[in-house]
Amino acid sequence: MSESLGSAVPLSTTEPRLTATQRVLPLRHPGRWIASAIVLVVVAQIIHGLATNPFFQWDRFQYWFLRPTILDGLLITLEVTVYSAVLGLLGGILLALARLSRSPALRAVSWVYIWLFRSVPLIVVLLFLYNFSALYKTLSLGVPFGPAFLTFDESRLATDMVVAVVGLSLNEAAYAAEVVRGGILSVDQGQHEAASALGLPKCYQFTRIVFPQALRSITPNYVNQLIGLIKGTSLVFYVSLLDLFGSVQSMGSTYPGDIVPLLLVATAWYLILTSVVSVIQFYVERYYSRGALRSLPPTPLQKVRTGLRDLRARVRKEAAI
Repeated sequence: MSESLGSAVPLSTTEPRLTATQRVLPLRHPGRWIASAIVLVVVAQIIHGLATNPFFQWDRFQYWFLRPTILDGLLITLEVTVYSAVLGLLGGILLALARLSRSPALRAVSWVYIWLFRSVPLIVVLLFLYNFSALYKTLSLGVPFGPAFLTFDESRLATDMVVAVVGLSLNEAAYAAEVVRGGILSVDQGQHEAASALGLPKCYQFTRIVFPQALRSITPNYVNQLIGLIKGTSLVFYVSLLDLFGSVQSMGSTYPGDIVPLLLVATAWYLILTSVVSVIQFYVERYYSRGALRSLPPTPLQKVRTGLRDLRARVRKEAAI
């Protein structure tokens, strides 16, 4: 054989080669730049309209933003939200466990409760509870179908705050139950089997193994419910409780010329509350992701530092070229 296996075919001298002064240009995306420019123009127009339109009365907005009446309503909104969120989550956990129970009675009662309160509008629940004293003037504790040991006057017990918290908690528990049940079902079945193989009590399995893992799935979904609860507190105005929205409505009736700035004040405070909850959600999710992710997601401050560092590196690279 005249040709050896080790012989190499010489490369064509006509093929282009990159030199030290040449660099690969990235692919251009003109559509992306055009869409970004259009969006920025629209946003700039909206901001300009908000800032220059005298109808919004930003001087009155500044006047009302920190008024004691508004802050008192904001405090009531926070109280109702916190109480309802805690009671609703506890009720949701109990309902979820009942839905997953082997008892047909518990499963049936839990299913009916969730079906009922997810079907009835929240305003109907609140108005029904507000007029509950017309149906039952007294409440009693004692032997079922027998004598009563303790009797309560329902009209004194059911204050406006109690009616609002109970109504929101009952409604919130129905939605939280499905969120918790979905989180429990998302835990791998092998975790349940491993806990049972170790002979751990059922209560210990749930509190130390199953529920902490389920929180990774429960947290983002329940925070969405919590944000809806913050906005849902505006309905307690209809049961004579002056929360943030109720205070705005009351002041708007007294000062009809300030209705728009008062609505903007309520909007701003609701935006602040939901933003704070979103920040808390991020750090809670980050905390419960420690054992599931190789590296934790960066915090907003870390993202800013990384972006500035990459920008400086890009500028230096462009200057060097």
